Amino acid sequence: MKLAVFDIGGTSLKMGVVTDKGDIQASDKADNEGSREAILGAILDWLEKNPGCEGIAVSVPGYVDPHNGFVSMGGTVRAFDDFHLSKWLTEKTSLPATVENDAHCALLAERWLGKARNMSDFLMITIGTGLGGAAFCNDALVRGKQDRAGEFGCLLVARPAGGSVSHYTMGDNCTMTALRKSYALHSGRDVDEVSGKDVFSGWDNKEPVATRLVTTFYQDLCAGIYNLANVFDPECIFLGGGITEREDFLEEVKFHLAWFGKTIPVDTATFGNDSGMLGAAWHFLQSNQRDTHG
Repeated sequence: MKLAVFDIGGTSLKMGVVTDKGDIQASDKADNEGSREAILGAILDWLEKNPGCEGIAVSVPGYVDPHNGFVSMGGTVRAFDDFHLSKWLTEKTSLPATVENDAHCALLAERWLGKARNMSDFLMITIGTGLGGAAFCNDALVRGKQDRAGEFGCLLVARPAGGSVSHYTMGDNCTMTALRKSYALHSGRDVDEVSGKDVFSGWDNKEPVATRLVTTFYQDLCAGIYNLANVFDPECIFLGGGITEREDFLEEVKFHLAWFGKTIPVDTATFGNDSGMLGAAWHFLQSNQRDTHG
């Protein structure tokens, strides 16, 4: 069985063809400028170029009803607010379609084919344009009453001192977006001219501004990890997102975690930027009660 899979992110759309065994047979990426029409058009183009798929699986940020594919809030892609994505896809293609939250998908990929195959309790933190999270406890994905559990980006990194509470959260301080904005501000550049690689290149070269910003980033991230470890008592906390491709990332996280005086098992997601697509495929298979172990 082949599925057309899509991972809609804040800056890019990842597209693939995945089998029910988790083999990625084709993949590509397109820029995402936040336009719903452009994203949907790219999805339909991919389906036309890759005939023979028997279903559509989508990973998307924000608040998603995993049972009917309705996106009530699109997270870093607000163009999908109040949009019935799976219904639209099925109407356009006549194929069954499922939609799941992106961090949930990253976690499901780890459980299906990754390092958490034999774990009953673990967490996933995804770091990118925004910060997402998901919890797997007692052999089940924790969804919550409104399917919004795992919003680790809402955790506070400091006591609010005025203004919007969101300014003091992990979602506003522990993301590549936050690093790029702060670095651009301090270097007098436009944020569109600054990449995450620019910031970490400055950190590697011991540039004062980058050193201050990246150190604060790691301190805030590790404070969140410490809190989550004490709340959930997981076997491991996995970290996903493009930043994990940085060679020294995991060791840098462990270095800053050591300050908290507690042994916390952390690791990077197995499949990197493919996690969203693989987890979306697994969600589709589970939703359609396919046997994925045969």
